[in-house]
Amino acid sequence: MLDDVIKKDTSCHDCKDISCAAAVLNVQELGLVNANSHESFLKKGEVILHEGSLTSHIIYLKTGLAKEYIKHSGEKEQILQIVKKHTYLGLPSLFGDRINHYSYAALEDCTICYIDISMFNNLIKMNGNFAYEILVSTSRDNLNNFNRFLHQSQKKIFGRVADALLYFSRIIYETTQFELPFPRQEFADLIGVSRESATRVLIKFKSEGIIDLKGRSITIVNVDLLEQISQNG
Repeated sequence: MLDDVIKKDTSCHDCKDISCAAAVLNVQELGLVNANSHESFLKKGEVILHEGSLTSHIIYLKTGLAKEYIKHSGEKEQILQIVKKHTYLGLPSLFGDRINHYSYAALEDCTICYIDISMFNNLIKMNGNFAYEILVSTSRDNLNNFNRFLHQSQKKIFGRVADALLYFSRIIYETTQFELPFPRQEFADLIGVSRESATRVLIKFKSEGIIDLKGRSITIVNVDLLEQISQNG
């Protein structure tokens, strides 16, 4: 993967995709980041980070969309979350045992930055505001995932599908019109049901006028009713 690293065209000072954490760094600190990072372009479907590998770099998702997942026995995949741009990948592994416990793969063409891990750790120690933003980001993601999995485990399939559609609409795309970034099987993997069951519920939602469905393209027509289904489980 690192063989495909390319030299950055712009410096961190001029980056329009800078993270909230990096935005609080001063000129000298941004210079350190710029001197100790490289940019890479990955195509849709490429693996960004492998589960079980050592944490050698901090990876920043500059543009694009990725999935965080783990593999169970028999290579069955469990998608944990969808990761938007302007996110650092694998931070829990950085502060844990330095082993990546999740895999990440590009759901669309992505630009990522590899950042030297020692320099990143030094910035955390030197700049309290930077450390605070990293902590906020990590805590927010962990809480969101905890709540999503807790609610999902307590709901039947109609509630799970409704939750997933609202998740894409509100968290990922911030619009009621969006296109699923993966096939129906992976949508099912995200909510822990079979592909056939997920498809059946989506078609039922369409027949009842809750959504409009054309392939992977989805429009939420009746947000209030979808919320009711989500709440009632």
